[in-house]
Amino acid sequence: MKILVIGPSWVGDMMMSQSLYRTLKAEHPEAVIDVMAPAWCRPLLSRMPEVNQALAMPLGHGALALGERRRLGKTLRASGYDRAYVLPNSFKSALVPFFAGIKRRTGWRGEMRYGVLNDVRVLDKAAFPLMVERYVALGYDRPVASAQQLPQPLLWPQLRVEEDEKRMTAAQFALSADRPVIGFCPGAEFGPAKRWPHYHYAALAEQLIGEGYQVVLFGSAKDRETGETIAHTLSDAARAHCKNLAGETQLEQAVILIAHCAAVVSNDSGLMHIAAALNRPLVALYGPSSPDFTPPLSHQARIIRLITGYHKVRKGDADEGYHQSLIDIQPAQVHQELSALLHPVQE
Repeated sequence: MKILVIGPSWVGDMMMSQSLYRTLKAEHPEAVIDVMAPAWCRPLLSRMPEVNQALAMPLGHGALALGERRRLGKTLRASGYDRAYVLPNSFKSALVPFFAGIKRRTGWRGEMRYGVLNDVRVLDKAAFPLMVERYVALGYDRPVASAQQLPQPLLWPQLRVEEDEKRMTAAQFALSADRPVIGFCPGAEFGPAKRWPHYHYAALAEQLIGEGYQVVLFGSAKDRETGETIAHTLSDAARAHCKNLAGETQLEQAVILIAHCAAVVSNDSGLMHIAAALNRPLVALYGPSSPDFTPPLSHQARIIRLITGYHKVRKGDADEGYHQSLIDIQPAQVHQELSALLHPVQE
């Protein structure tokens, strides 16, 4: 059986979609699964053993480009796909499998996609509170009524990184072999309201470095300034053991280096989901965004959040745009959770 998946366009969503691929492989061990997604997703998809190949989606996130989608679909006809699963909810995301003439095209109804999808599932959001449950539910031939009817436990995301890759990449970025690495992911999409304040990160880094760790800051180029602010808040002695790699790594290298970390502290971000899929001890810090829909999927993760509900806040009211609920999470509390993960009590 040949399967085409139209994958999501965000890091966290792409990570959670691996649960569908794992479920499909469990249901159909002989299946060959190809995933069409933006080209930047390839470093993630290449580390998912269930995925045969990543196919680049050349069209931008918002572009309808009907003619290009028709052309792209027709080029896939020779591949002989038996099934397609469309994970985004947009109408346009279902067009390529339709134009490819794939016999069975499955997805949630989304933007009224009758016709372009011929196996349309109607989503009861209350019955599937987690995004990962919504992805996994599509993997079964018959519609599943609720998350309770999904086989348990769910097959959570698991990325594969080899030990020699970790050693080589750590050496490439001149990380010390003498100090275990604690990774910080201090960035977040949509501005500072989802970020734990830089001065809290700096206070935690100071303490960890004093305990013999080195701290490495991960993120994209737009997180570079945040990383620099954290580093410059440190004492001179601590700064020698803190490396800001935000904007310095490709996604492939960041995945390998996060796998190399002894533990990770992260805001609600795509890198948080990568750390969870690498099964790293993880402290995830939430403010206005809620972990009720897209929590880190790992038994090694601890979530700290001091408020409830979902708050659609793009900018906090506190200084520098921070949200008070994240300011209120003290470094001592994060350190306590981190220590419990790093040094579990043996019963």
